[in-house]
Amino acid sequence: MKLFKKLVIFILTIESRMILKKYKPFIVAVTGSVGKTSAKDAIYCVLKDQSKFVRKSEKSLNSEIGLPLTVIGVPNAWHSLSGWLGNIRAGLKLITSDHEYPDCLILEIGADHPGDIKKTVKWLHPDIAVITKVSSLPVHVEFFKSPEEVFEEKSSLAEAVKTGGTVVLFADDEKTMSIAERVRSKNPSIISYGLKPQTDVKGLDYKVSYRANEAAEYTQDRRPTGFSFTIECDGEKGGLTVYGVLGEVYQYPLLAAAAVGKARGMKAASIVKELSGFEAPKGRMNIIRGINDSTIIDDSYNSSSDAVVSALQTLKGLESGSGSKIAILGDMLELGKFSSEEHRKIGKLSAGIVSRLITVGQRSRATADAAVGSGFTANSVESFDSAAEAAEHITDLIRSGDVVLVKGSQSIRMERLVKALMKEPERASELLVRQDKEWLEKS
Repeated sequence: MKLFKKLVIFILTIESRMILKKYKPFIVAVTGSVGKTSAKDAIYCVLKDQSKFVRKSEKSLNSEIGLPLTVIGVPNAWHSLSGWLGNIRAGLKLITSDHEYPDCLILEIGADHPGDIKKTVKWLHPDIAVITKVSSLPVHVEFFKSPEEVFEEKSSLAEAVKTGGTVVLFADDEKTMSIAERVRSKNPSIISYGLKPQTDVKGLDYKVSYRANEAAEYTQDRRPTGFSFTIECDGEKGGLTVYGVLGEVYQYPLLAAAAVGKARGMKAASIVKELSGFEAPKGRMNIIRGINDSTIIDDSYNSSSDAVVSALQTLKGLESGSGSKIAILGDMLELGKFSSEEHRKIGKLSAGIVSRLITVGQRSRATADAAVGSGFTANSVESFDSAAEAAEHITDLIRSGDVVLVKGSQSIRMERLVKALMKEPERASELLVRQDKEWLEKS
């Protein structure tokens, strides 16, 4: 099966190279450690009406197989031999005869292992390269020699930008901004985005939006519904409200998209108008109605140390009302030798933010231990081996007005726990990540 997969990837990659050479679409490529998928979706939101035919990577198809699937425009065939053969035939049709093809591709590019991006940029040269935040301890660092090697891998996308193209950089990190010097030979336009004062595309005045929680016993209780902030670009400002998600860091993917809009000659007012239709990817700080009139913050797509810290800080900043703040945290995977230290760091941080901590997975027991050592009472911390086991025990703990943060790495399958806590579990396929048949059949 591994040999078959390698052969399929090889064929689809060759086809993708030929397709790009033939049709010459405008390419926006996105990489980084945090916010890639949200940035990619936001960029699509900004550009979808600026070109005749725009295509983006679906969901988080950013791997060595996901990228060719997007270029060709075919779905993941999973374990279907006929499906993969059909994908190959679709690529051949695009090559051998003329078909309608996107004039703009928005591609998310990930790096699970050393060389993933460097191999890709041998044949993929974007017109615009977007580098989101590269964490000091990124997910997948287990497979690299060091966090610095991860940074080098991500930076290679910017270095592959076409001569005279544009590189969009996360401005709130000096290391990421240092990429500008490395790509100088390509003479690109550099557009920075972030919250710092001296930034090309800047976010201002972040505020959480609330509405009255009518079902609560206390009329002062308010339920978070999203957030608002202001985008400043070229001296112009535009206010934007985003519903259904939370987090000050959620400004970043929207600002990245605004920077791409600026690169394409759009004005701030037009950019904000397009972003008003943005729908956040599932499992990324989504607000979901929970059982017993609680509120779930569903951040179950994946996890890393920086992302957990950000999610906890968002929880800390919410109005408390009459309910409790609860964190349900699953293992953070692929951290290698840093795993124990990072899990303990999260436990110490949790102790100052939430009133109850529930951990899922063996690694997260270190989180629970550190929380108790930092002042949590033992009966306020519980640990479970799996999301399914946790779901069986914690539903009775949730009360009216509680705000429950759920986060963990992909393999911990924390979306199963979210479903158990939802007021409307029948909407799981609409609201949660990993609801495809192939995922649901996995153990």
